[in-house]
Amino acid sequence: MKRRIKKSPKIGKGMPSAVLLSIVIHAALFLLAGMLVVFTVVKKEEKKFEPPKAVDRPKMKLKKPKVKIKKTSKPKPTTRIVTKMNRASMPDIQLPEMSGMGESLGGGIGGFDVMPDLGEVSVFGGGQSIGNDFEGTLYDLKRDRQGREIPMGLDDFRVELRKFILSGWNPSKLARYYRSPKKLYTTHFMLPPLPSPMAPDVYGVPEMKSFLFTMVYRGKLVSKEKIKFRFWGNGDAYMMIRVDGKEVFVDAWPGHLTYFDWWQSSSADNWKYYYGNKRAAVGDWITLEAGKAVDMEVMFGEWKGGFLAAMLAVEVEGVEYEKNNQGGPILPAFKTEEFSRDLLDEIEQFLPVDEVCLTNGPVFRDYDVPTRAASDTADAVEPSATPEALPSDNAGESKSRTWAMADGRTFEAEFVALIGGKVVLKNSRGKIIKVPKERMSGEDLKFIQLETPPALDISFSKQSTQRVYPESMGNQPRPTSYNYVFSAKVKQTSTKSYDQELQIEIFAIGAEFGGDKYILLDRQKHLFTPTKENQRSGQFKGEAVVLTDYLIGTDAIGRQHRGRKYSSYLVVVTDSRGKIIAHETPKKW
Repeated sequence: MKRRIKKSPKIGKGMPSAVLLSIVIHAALFLLAGMLVVFTVVKKEEKKFEPPKAVDRPKMKLKKPKVKIKKTSKPKPTTRIVTKMNRASMPDIQLPEMSGMGESLGGGIGGFDVMPDLGEVSVFGGGQSIGNDFEGTLYDLKRDRQGREIPMGLDDFRVELRKFILSGWNPSKLARYYRSPKKLYTTHFMLPPLPSPMAPDVYGVPEMKSFLFTMVYRGKLVSKEKIKFRFWGNGDAYMMIRVDGKEVFVDAWPGHLTYFDWWQSSSADNWKYYYGNKRAAVGDWITLEAGKAVDMEVMFGEWKGGFLAAMLAVEVEGVEYEKNNQGGPILPAFKTEEFSRDLLDEIEQFLPVDEVCLTNGPVFRDYDVPTRAASDTADAVEPSATPEALPSDNAGESKSRTWAMADGRTFEAEFVALIGGKVVLKNSRGKIIKVPKERMSGEDLKFIQLETPPALDISFSKQSTQRVYPESMGNQPRPTSYNYVFSAKVKQTSTKSYDQELQIEIFAIGAEFGGDKYILLDRQKHLFTPTKENQRSGQFKGEAVVLTDYLIGTDAIGRQHRGRKYSSYLVVVTDSRGKIIAHETPKKW
């Protein structure tokens, strides 16, 4: 009997076509529905801004700040102590012992004068006004206001100066010409004969050719007391002075005064005695009432190049003056303030001997300067004191100190030495004590380092480059000038650890041509800590220092050598306590 097998019907096979078509249509509709995206736009209601309610804040009364202002009607320049010193010759000068020099060399070196910083101190004036000074401007008549060169001959130049003076010294007459970017302020007109390229240099235009230029200074002339006086002076190539609207002094080289013929000196001493490189002119008598200030203008400059001078002294009526070797009076320099030590040095390097006095005579100001109180000079050292007479650093001091151990114990003892890793001490009974370093406090270890400084190698060097000044008219002689840069190198040669800060002081010493003074050309201070990172060495150098030399005078009175030259050096190393631990200078010094 055959077994029947019942087969299930298949869905696609034999299925009616209508059912199949229905399935296809529904699938297409579902696909279409999925592709459609319905967006619903929700319109938000616009919100209105409502400011917060005002808050009442407590009001505070503003108080006017109270500042106490010290009112001063007149400037109070610093005062100084003037002492008369005998200048030593080169072989007589000795550096004092290092132990007697005290706190570094801040007070200066015996036998030397400090060279001023020419950026601040110059015979032409400084960069800041003190109130009772004259403001100066340099005009270059070879160029227009923009610095472009314009035609200008010697006769044209003198005609322009004449027009300026006859216009009542109206600045507009020089407005078309180049003006220096820097103004200078001076309390004197004591410029002995010096190379004319130095003028553009200090006025900030070192590239300017040093001929056909003029400088105009304006200020007030006043005296505390009634005084009658007149000017004596040398203007090379010219100098004119106007007081209270009237010319009272005109000077120039003979043969050129035809351009300034409206003024003549009435003095029999006019052009009789030499000031610098030419004979001095003598001006008109001037009477100043006590405390009444009048306008004063001074003009001087150069037309050919070479040398420039503007030496102005005063003769007070009725005063007897010492005579010089020419038989003429040694008159005091005109000044509105006492000369500082730096300014005296700067003037004296150019000034011929016994022609003008810088340290006496009237000071044209209407106020007194208070004298230094006695208490201010209590610690001053007499000029005659020698290094041997000065107290040493350790005179009268006990070498014993309190030592603190790491565990807090303390005791009194004197430091003897550091041997290996042990500190050798001596107590009050003379007993020697040896303490391992690791048992000492940090302050004690610092003291031990300071007491046992490392060995240092010090070397000094100088580099120079010749400086060429711009040419002058007619190939006038130019000064010989060099830019010096002084430097020193300090290197620790011992292997011991030393992490304390050191101060390096470098002194470059110069000498005068035609004089007996030794001048500190450059002084530098540098801080230095010998470490592994800097290989326990440091190199230090300063800014360029200009050394110039030249000849002044004429064949008739003899020519004199002027200027400065390098002579020697000193390098001093001090620790954080100010104690000198090393120094270096040539053996002959």
